[in-house]
Amino acid sequence: MASPIFNAPSTVPSVKGLGCKNYVGLKPTINNLRFNGGKTSVKTASKRVLIVRASEPHDGLTKKLGLSEAECEAAVVAGNVPEAPPVPPKPAAPAGTPVVPLLPLSRRPRRNRKSPALRASFQETNLSPANFVYPLFIHEGEEDTPIGAMPGCYRLGWRHGLVEEVAKARDVGVNSIVLFPKVPDALKSPTGDEAYNDNGLVPRAIRLLKDKYPDLVIYTDVALDPYSSDGHDGIVREDGVIMNDETVHQLCKQAVSQVIIV
Repeated sequence: MASPIFNAPSTVPSVKGLGCKNYVGLKPTINNLRFNGGKTSVKTASKRVLIVRASEPHDGLTKKLGLSEAECEAAVVAGNVPEAPPVPPKPAAPAGTPVVPLLPLSRRPRRNRKSPALRASFQETNLSPANFVYPLFIHEGEEDTPIGAMPGCYRLGWRHGLVEEVAKARDVGVNSIVLFPKVPDALKSPTGDEAYNDNGLVPRAIRLLKDKYPDLVIYTDVALDPYSSDGHDGIVREDGVIMNDETVHQLCKQAVSQVIIV
């Protein structure tokens, strides 16, 4: 929308932020531009000013002045500029706040987060129960046993406790799990061969769950430490050196074993 411009006598003072419905301020006219050696000089008129009418109404300020649009315009043209309402003070910053220059930002993204409706419109990530992966600890026993190092957590019996816990998770929308096994010490060895036993604890648990919940997403922990008698995630040489390549070979066999049963 275009903004009409009126001329007024120079006796009208320039008011910045004039609080009237149709006016946002007064600016001096520019009547001459001179170029001197690359420098531009601007001379302002001595007898006239521009009164700029705002494109949008400012009903709140006009109401405070008690003037209609016509009365406000007539008063300004006549030289009786209404006194602008007081500008509220800028909220003070906490004591000790450093004084720094404003960041050169063309946009302030925080405006997109000021209300729940805007956050819902502009958010890039929306988490739901379907996005979560439920870690479940299992063992060979039938009963669920508490884990001392993790209060409130249990090792679930793979036949019953595991199935029941998965059912509860699916009821609230969590359909992804990851299994962490605890195998008997008798099955552990320095090379962790039990890790790729097709009839081991994890393969049996996966088959059981897939039979009951075909659409269940199951992650497994491809690692040697649950099956190593050294408790390490790699094959340890007698001088304490980790045998990396040999460990990778064992882990590949473990991964293939778990993929085949799925």
